[in-house]
Amino acid sequence: MARVKNGAATKARRKKILKEAKGYFGSKHRLFKTAKEQVMHSYMYAYRDRKQNKRNFRKLWIVRINAACRENEISYSRFINGLSKAGVAVNRKMLAEIAIDSPKAFADLVVIAKDALEGKMPKEAKAESKPAAKKQETKKAPAKKEEKEDISKLTVAELKKIAKEKGIEGYTSMKKAELLEKLA
Repeated sequence: MARVKNGAATKARRKKILKEAKGYFGSKHRLFKTAKEQVMHSYMYAYRDRKQNKRNFRKLWIVRINAACRENEISYSRFINGLSKAGVAVNRKMLAEIAIDSPKAFADLVVIAKDALEGKMPKEAKAESKPAAKKQETKKAPAKKEEKEDISKLTVAELKKIAKEKGIEGYTSMKKAELLEKLA
């Protein structure tokens, strides 16, 4: 059997590494051993920085939103809280874009957030919440049946609360299995 050398595969592998190391300083782009080390480090830095990039962008968006909020006489945290209470689901990236591109639209969002913080619901949200409230009222009876079936999914603290409401004695020192037994 003829002797087989692996020169072609080795040369291709080294060529690939040196191609990835193109542009590195000094021997890091010329010599295989140092190039390989640098390429491996580069992969690690790239992985780490892909995660850090997300953090950096979020920080940038928050700074931009905060600056626009201060112009509209509200703090960033109160603005975000107001939007969540109003049921406005807009992510920080889009809020930052709105703050830069159309300050008038951002001012409208600030008004919505301020109204929600004061307890005033927007007209659209009120119209949507009334039918939802009626639906919840009609579904109360089946919900109680589900509670009895899903009582095992509750935490010990929730089970103790129910036991207290029902007037079960010694519920404070009971374990979950005992509480489930008493409540069933």
